[in-house]
Amino acid sequence: MPKDPFLYTGEFTNEISFPLGGIGTGSIGLAGNGRLIDWEIFNRPSKGSYNGFTHFAIRAEARGKVLDTRVLQGDLHPPYQGSGSAGFQGVGFGPSANTMAGVPHFKSVDFRGEFPVAQLDFKGTRFPGKIRQTSFNPLIPLNDTDSGIPAAFFEFAITNTTRKAITYTLFGSLANPHIAKDLNRVSTVGGKTLLHLTSTAHKKSSAAYGEMTLATDAKDVSFQEYWFAGAWFDQLEVYWRDIAAGGKLKNRRLTPAAARGNNEGMLAAHIRIAPGKTKRVRFVITWNFPNCENYWDGGAADRAKKCCVSETWKNYYATLWKDSKDSAGYALKNWGRLFDQTMVFKNALMASDLPAAALEAVSANLAIMKTATVMRLQDGTLYGWEGLCATTGCCEGSCEHVWNYTQAIPFLFPKLERSMREADYVHNIGANGEMQFRIKLPLGSGRGDFRPCADGQFGGVMKLYRDWKISGDDDWLAELWPLVRKSIRFAWAKTNIDQWDPDKTGVLWGRQHHTLDVELFGPNAWLTGYYLGALKAGAEMAEYLGDAKSAKEFAGLFEKGKEWADKNLFNGRWYHQQIDLNDKSIVDKFTKGASYAGAYWDAEHGEIKYQIGEGIEIDQVIAQWHANLYGLGEVLDRKQVRSSLKWLFESNFRPTMREYFNACRLYCLNDEGGLVIAHWPDDVYRPYIPIPYAGETQNGYEWAACIHMIQAGLVKEGMTCVKAIRDRYDGRKRNPWNEIECGNNYARSMASYSLLNAFSGFEFDAPHAMIGFTPIRKVRGRFRCFWSLDSGWGEFEQSATVAELRILSGKLKLKTFRLGKLGKKSVKSVQLAGKAIPFTLDGADIKLKRTVRVKEGQTLRVKLG
Repeated sequence: MPKDPFLYTGEFTNEISFPLGGIGTGSIGLAGNGRLIDWEIFNRPSKGSYNGFTHFAIRAEARGKVLDTRVLQGDLHPPYQGSGSAGFQGVGFGPSANTMAGVPHFKSVDFRGEFPVAQLDFKGTRFPGKIRQTSFNPLIPLNDTDSGIPAAFFEFAITNTTRKAITYTLFGSLANPHIAKDLNRVSTVGGKTLLHLTSTAHKKSSAAYGEMTLATDAKDVSFQEYWFAGAWFDQLEVYWRDIAAGGKLKNRRLTPAAARGNNEGMLAAHIRIAPGKTKRVRFVITWNFPNCENYWDGGAADRAKKCCVSETWKNYYATLWKDSKDSAGYALKNWGRLFDQTMVFKNALMASDLPAAALEAVSANLAIMKTATVMRLQDGTLYGWEGLCATTGCCEGSCEHVWNYTQAIPFLFPKLERSMREADYVHNIGANGEMQFRIKLPLGSGRGDFRPCADGQFGGVMKLYRDWKISGDDDWLAELWPLVRKSIRFAWAKTNIDQWDPDKTGVLWGRQHHTLDVELFGPNAWLTGYYLGALKAGAEMAEYLGDAKSAKEFAGLFEKGKEWADKNLFNGRWYHQQIDLNDKSIVDKFTKGASYAGAYWDAEHGEIKYQIGEGIEIDQVIAQWHANLYGLGEVLDRKQVRSSLKWLFESNFRPTMREYFNACRLYCLNDEGGLVIAHWPDDVYRPYIPIPYAGETQNGYEWAACIHMIQAGLVKEGMTCVKAIRDRYDGRKRNPWNEIECGNNYARSMASYSLLNAFSGFEFDAPHAMIGFTPIRKVRGRFRCFWSLDSGWGEFEQSATVAELRILSGKLKLKTFRLGKLGKKSVKSVQLAGKAIPFTLDGADIKLKRTVRVKEGQTLRVKLG
């Protein structure tokens, strides 16, 4: 990782692709040299793609003479053999001309990435001026509409560094992605110039239909609706002659019949700048590809027909803006507000007193929600892949056990997260409480036909508990409660073919599918921990709703199960799986469902395959990580949990992989470090064929484990893991904004957001109007951090003499303000917006005599003494 974790220069820009797009809109990647790549706006991934000759360029001229013209890109990064295998291009033909690497450009780019804002400084040429590019898409907590604009925003700040006035022209070229009957037209509306790219080849109801817009609000604009259409290299040849000639562009208009496909159009913003002065030019690229279809499942159309639902659905953004011209106009009209509010969020986040690597981890993985990993269905429901393959989504269905780990969306966009709970309980649950862990599309086209996963089903209960405490929405909880209760009781249902807990012991015994894609047999703290968490959360929610019978039932099972697990699944050092690997009868009893004994029994070695046994598995106590984050209390014995985490670090963390055997996928290699999924110390038996992925370092699991270490007081160990993960994504070897696991932009990595909660000791309970902080770190005697809940977001700051809760947006209903670890300090006074608030002190809880509503711009101030 570079010394400044947010600044990338030289070879550390090689792998950068910074996603520019809204939540559920897809995105365009901004490469480390300024090029636009990874065009994933067409309702599917497209890694490594480009869109024709799309780019930005700049020209300087004075007194009728062109001083310089060049593309706003740095050098193309090696290799230069070419890539791909298409026709007379690809390997052996050098880089594609579309890279614009054969056109005069800047030598290098300094790339500062503080998601969601990228800042590029172009360097290393004789160009008469300085250019700073700022690119973003709005990310405003709680505001899912403005955070979901299908757009990439570009602002170019041009500084005249000479002693004479210069006229600069900023050119934006956008290729029409349609290969047939493309139609480019320019219009001027309300002081904005829009280049609209469409096609007459597809009906508006077709999944292939779509259109794009390049727009600017510059005052002096010329344009070409089409670049020159010819053969050989005519297109780029004439383009460069046109822009390097000086003066304004002359329009070129072609008919769809004359256009040759992927035809570029161009806008040119002209601006005169006096010596030493700076002016800005703004462009926006917007898109509208409204219609989605299930392209990955050959049976989807038949299922939809059988269930009488449409085979296609609209992107949610297409219900908000009628076309890309509409969204472009909205973006330009509201640019100032959108950028300012995004910067309020970004600055508050970046001011958080986390170690640099931890803060970088929180920020970087927010990018996942702005990629094609995340979709918004027609009714606004959030839906997610696990990750992305090169041209298809990877592993459909808002997969329960993968999305268990994600923590960014629940706090930044709670409404969207709640929509995932609703979809899960409405579309995945069966009559007996069995839940499929992947939602099929289109919605309403039926359930999957696999089996439930233990971590996903019970993790879902814990997530619902979290989402209720974030929102305080009692009606929402009450509406879903019958389904949630049914899903818990499925553990002992007679129709549960996996026989999880048939005797109601509070422990999982049978066949347990899980996120490592196989089944465990017999008790283990990892999956039983989720079960215990669901029972405890279920008991609390049931009691709150007046369901006394369920509350008593679940609480009793929790206590019984916890006692057994702590006593029987802890070996004195860590939690393990209780199983006799040589007992074939364990798997023989499970003959129903999608797995069978033949998949698990290794006859040659006389063992059950894919188990953990006495080994140290990365998720062995993950349920306690969830419980800590959600205020659920103890699920497993805390001292034993801490011991397990300590052993996990000492056994599974590898500072170098150079001498480590890994038969699985290579996410960490050579001298890189990481926390492996499973390891067996020398004094315990390693199964002949252990659990899959045992030798891998998968980021999402690592995030949960290392953050749990920090929660448990093992800060040094946790931060060692944090730094190791982010060192792997240094911009030179891998993309800092694309943590990979089973595919690109992998959802599980959004677990890193909880580093904020861990370092701040963040607590919340909206139903009881409580918020609290117990910081574990101070910087020059103070601690400051960003926080967000359903009704508002802001900053918390504490010193030796004062604690302040600031509302930067929204509002917060507050009855109890919890400040942990005050020691001998007392609370002298509480003020809201300068007015004293009566209170009593109950341990760490400052209980206000009346419930207050802290409004946007207000500060709750607690004086300490």
